[in-house]
Amino acid sequence: MIKREPYLNPHQARDREPDDYQNLLGDAIERCYAASVHDLAGLVERLNDAKVPTPGGKPWTAELFKQEMKRLGA
Repeated sequence: MIKREPYLNPHQARDREPDDYQNLLGDAIERCYAASVHDLAGLVERLNDAKVPTPGGKPWTAELFKQEMKRLGA
């Protein structure tokens, strides 16, 4: 029997391709991390500065960001 190393498929939990909104949000979050912004308050501030839309059209808040991440991860 050949023992195989475990592997990570980054899309293993994905059931469909991301839509334009998810791509926009994901790209904005990646830009925040690239700019060394790793805290929630800084992330929310950057999303608002970049005018990344929210589902309801209101400004990003920490609570809204957590709710949206939960919704998208469901």
